[in-house]
Amino acid sequence: MNDKNRPLDEEHSRPESLDDDTIEALGELSKALETIHRVRGHLYSAHQLVGGADLTLDRVVKLMRRAGRGEIADRVEQELLGRNLLPGRWTFQIVEEFDDGYYAAFQEIERDAREKLAGGRRHIFEAEMKERRRTHGMPGHEATP
Repeated sequence: MNDKNRPLDEEHSRPESLDDDTIEALGELSKALETIHRVRGHLYSAHQLVGGADLTLDRVVKLMRRAGRGEIADRVEQELLGRNLLPGRWTFQIVEEFDDGYYAAFQEIERDAREKLAGGRRHIFEAEMKERRRTHGMPGHEATP
């Protein structure tokens, strides 16, 4: 086995039974899951941003009333403050539904595929790519820490 095909370490080595297409498919599944992790982060950002904006409306109402703009204050207070983002849902409910449904299913399916096909090993595709792309013997190109 030449150096370019040698696994980085046992944790990232390819099981002998796996073909290139399976390794690539597992890599793509992992990549898709990483995208869903980012989606989850964006949902939490939206949750915090919407919550912060809602809390800011308390100050808007107070300032409008102090400025004598009771009609605007009433409208903000009655129509915006505490309003659902989606029918029947505040953002915490959206995040919880996402976490317990789509996100949990995605993680479980990705984990199951890795367990069944690769003995639970992660990032085999990337590990093989690293081995192909690094310059052996060059500082900063070490296989492992």
